[in-house]
Amino acid sequence: MDEKEVTKLLINDEDEREQKIHELIRGKRSLNINTESSKKLTTGQKAADKMAQFAGSWWFLGVFGAIVLIWAIVNTKLILQSPFDPYPFVFLNLVLACVASIQAPIIMMSQNRESQKDRLKMENDYLINLKSEIILEDLHIKIDDIIKVQKKLKKELNDININMSKMNTKIEAVSDHIDLRRELNGKTNYGGKNSGGKEPRLHN
Repeated sequence: MDEKEVTKLLINDEDEREQKIHELIRGKRSLNINTESSKKLTTGQKAADKMAQFAGSWWFLGVFGAIVLIWAIVNTKLILQSPFDPYPFVFLNLVLACVASIQAPIIMMSQNRESQKDRLKMENDYLINLKSEIILEDLHIKIDDIIKVQKKLKKELNDININMSKMNTKIEAVSDHIDLRRELNGKTNYGGKNSGGKEPRLHN
């Protein structure tokens, strides 16, 4: 998914957003830029990279320094009576200038490709960060929804507990009232049996 497709996820429709989020999660965004760019290199570009890599190494400095030193020693009158490039080594300076003039654009080509790789890496990192940000935002929204549902369920459960407590209080009150009625009825029946079922007479 490119940047345009990623930014389309910032929508309000929940179903469409959820579908886009799953598509984003399934799509792999992280790429190895070195591997991807090496697949598209031409033979000349590969040769330029190899030459730039060799020219920027200690091995090149050692070999090049040895060649210059041997050239200077050979072209002295101590070894050759008539050196082909006597001091101040004009031909050596010409060779060095030609090598530098050829080496400089080759190194620049390699550096330009490296800067292009850096731009691709930055773009890839940006898309990865944007993908992570969108997924984290979606998770944050879902967690907020879960917290809201939990609060609602907690409130409903609290209301149920309050109603049950009130019902238990009413049931206890009714139970006490029934027990009191039964106790009063029992005393009334006990008094009626003692008087033989007749009302007591009042004597003057």
